[in-house]
Amino acid sequence: MKRFRKNKLAIFGLVVLSILFLAAIFAQIIAPYDPDEIVESETLPPSFKHLFGTDDLGRDIFSRALYGARISLTVGFVAVAIAVVIGTIIGAITGYYGGLIDSFLMRLVDIMLAFPSIFLILAIQAMLTPNIYNVMVVIGLTSWMGVARLVRGEFLRIRELQYVEAARAIGCSNLRIIVRHILPNSQAPIIVAATLGMAGAILTESALSFLGLGVQPPMASWGNMLMDSQAYMRDAPWMATIPGLLIFITVLSLYFVGEGFREALDVRS
Repeated sequence: MKRFRKNKLAIFGLVVLSILFLAAIFAQIIAPYDPDEIVESETLPPSFKHLFGTDDLGRDIFSRALYGARISLTVGFVAVAIAVVIGTIIGAITGYYGGLIDSFLMRLVDIMLAFPSIFLILAIQAMLTPNIYNVMVVIGLTSWMGVARLVRGEFLRIRELQYVEAARAIGCSNLRIIVRHILPNSQAPIIVAATLGMAGAILTESALSFLGLGVQPPMASWGNMLMDSQAYMRDAPWMATIPGLLIFITVLSLYFVGEGFREALDVRS
């Protein structure tokens, strides 16, 4: 924590993310209007009555942005949780046992990495009913490969250390060695990968929603707010600017925090 606090950008990112998470959690209290309520008869620019203006249907953009934060952050968190669980399990098995198991699972990882992820996600989403749950699962199931490779590399290094040999010598089972001895000492790259992966998941969700294959209207997300703004870029630029800035700030803050964690948890530093 002392090393992390020295990184000013990481602290800035953590503060911004904390504000966004709190705003998303308490969106129902903070939002002045219902996100789907038509409160005006026309598109209005930002004002004291509507902080971020209104959209093409007269809905308050500030309220929709708050509820969109809830959706986008939830998708990012759940998708990364799925990816980290799958990647950690596969990476731990391949790194610890090696041999044919390692060869088979790593070739599976190579095959998954050979497909352009965005096209794979689009193809799967096109076959499914687009909704928030499918978005979270699909993103999680197509983004675990990087975590698996990181965890495998850590297991290959740590399994040869003396304390692991000592654990084998006293009769510890393979499962106990993996869970109690190696995995806790492999958590640094997992934490960094999860932080950076959440940024990627939010961008992917935004892209899917922008293309109409993600979170479906009238449910608000930053991606479909951008989709709704396409025809009004000149007449109502705030419709695109607000969700675009929120995506930019959120992803940038996650990268700052991830870089801070990487530097703080790097044993070589």
